Amino acid sequence: AQTAKQVIFQKLRDAEREMTYEEFAGREGDIVTGIVQQSERRYTLLDLGKVEALVPQAEQVPSEPYRSGERLKAYITEVRRGAKGPQIVVSRTHPGLLKKLFELEVPEIADGVVEIKAVAREPGHRSKIAVWSNEPAVDPVGACVGPKGSRVRNVVTELRGEKIDVVPWSENPSEFVANALQPAKVREVRVDPDTQTAQVIVPDYQLSLAIGKEGQNARLAARLTGWRIDIKSETQATAVPEAPAEA
Repeated sequence: AQTAKQVIFQKLRDAEREMTYEEFAGREGDIVTGIVQQSERRYTLLDLGKVEALVPQAEQVPSEPYRSGERLKAYITEVRRGAKGPQIVVSRTHPGLLKKLFELEVPEIADGVVEIKAVAREPGHRSKIAVWSNEPAVDPVGACVGPKGSRVRNVVTELRGEKIDVVPWSENPSEFVANALQPAKVREVRVDPDTQTAQVIVPDYQLSLAIGKEGQNARLAARLTGWRIDIKSETQATAVPEAPAEA
């Protein structure tokens, strides 16, 4: 009788695990909210209710402390069957997390009126998103920023202070590159489609802002647009190269 009971319990457990697996299977790319159970250097465990999710070290933001008992949103990257139920791997660094957080905050994105066309992220530091509106009457940047900056501020809070630039997407490469370099102001952009390179000229006083701290602004703009970006100040652009001295 004991063995029969054990067999029944085992089957019930297996059925429960299978149901939990089915609940999460195919949800890669979704966002989940969990409570931090345990945080070590190599991994952090999130309690999702019926199951735990693993945040591997590579998917953690180094500047974020994960404290036991706190609520955390994360992006599902993998769901697989395990011996003790489904194994769910989640990320705090994935660009998809930023995209999903904006979908939650901005009704115009959820409705499909505003689209996030591109995302570039240096987790814990700074991100850029390029947005576009299907309706001319709707300002995509304004919709994402929200009244008095409330929507973007909620995303920044969830990402523990990560700075976010929301810029207008454009199918015109010169325009898109100029937008991507915001908050810097750009004088001129010359694009070469053959080499996928953009030569950008900015006012002298905007050069350091355009390049950004340790090149971050230019780097994120290049990643957002898919163009290699070469930035020069107006003085540098108009400087005549010296003729080589004759021997």
